Amino acid sequence: MEHVFKKAVDILQSKGLTVTFAESCTGGLMCKSITDVPGASAVFHGGAVTYSNDIKISVIGVLPDTIEEVSEVSDRCAAEMAEGARRVFGADIGVSATGYAGPGGGTDANPVGTVFVGVSVRGKTSAYRLYYPGKTRDEIRTLVTSFAAYITECEADGF
Repeated sequence: MEHVFKKAVDILQSKGLTVTFAESCTGGLMCKSITDVPGASAVFHGGAVTYSNDIKISVIGVLPDTIEEVSEVSDRCAAEMAEGARRVFGADIGVSATGYAGPGGGTDANPVGTVFVGVSVRGKTSAYRLYYPGKTRDEIRTLVTSFAAYITECEADGF
């Protein structure tokens, strides 16, 4: 997974943009992966591991109703996490990840391997549902981090 964010950092630097992350199931892997890239400090000033719902609410600003109505593993929560991270850290782009990396957890609607990735940029927020059945916890976290790098590249490139 070495330097998975290299291209994203290059694009962000060339455009003078910044990115931040709000992570749950990836447990800081997105932050670690971008800081593995030399020069990332120019585009990444910080992020948050919002593993518990209380921290999602109190630090990043996820609405309690969101968790109560659709759960923390939902497109709505991922979107609110991305928006909140962008706002809290003052970044141009906010990216989030929340899901069931396993081995436990999951629901009928969102079984283990389901992750939602949110992205917030220029007042527009989207969320993507990813599903990695049969993958290990580490594989899911790695795949989600790679997707976060890709979506950061795409958003920065289109800025």
